[in-house]
Amino acid sequence: MIRFLNQECDYSLNHKMLIKSWIKDVVSDISNKSIEVGDLNIVFCSDNYLLSVNKEFLKHNYYTDIITFNYNHGNVISGDLLISIDTVRANSVEYNVSFDEELKRVIIHGVLHLLGYDDATNEEKIEMTSMENYALDLLLN
Repeated sequence: MIRFLNQECDYSLNHKMLIKSWIKDVVSDISNKSIEVGDLNIVFCSDNYLLSVNKEFLKHNYYTDIITFNYNHGNVISGDLLISIDTVRANSVEYNVSFDEELKRVIIHGVLHLLGYDDATNEEKIEMTSMENYALDLLLN
């Protein structure tokens, strides 16, 4: 089950059913139908809330757009995607894209982490961005 929640933020996502379906399609497509979506909480929050989570759980003292907590079990992906609406909004301006596009990119970025993709090295970042673009294309086509 995919849920959209809020923490210190009053953002409301449009087209929730479309986004849920898209996430499931991406997971099915990328995993060749070998992985399914279990419990996935997408939590929209403020910069300050995500900073406090980043400090407490990851020992990082900086703002970020997303933190992904992985609770995968077997061939079922599950987790919490905590997304700072403030940072997504700022990044959309910095990257000259719409807020909606940047938010979808961040959502699927978290899902890709649950699928085993990482972005710690330059090579991994290139692959992650490529997969994000692929997923966004699936949504648009």
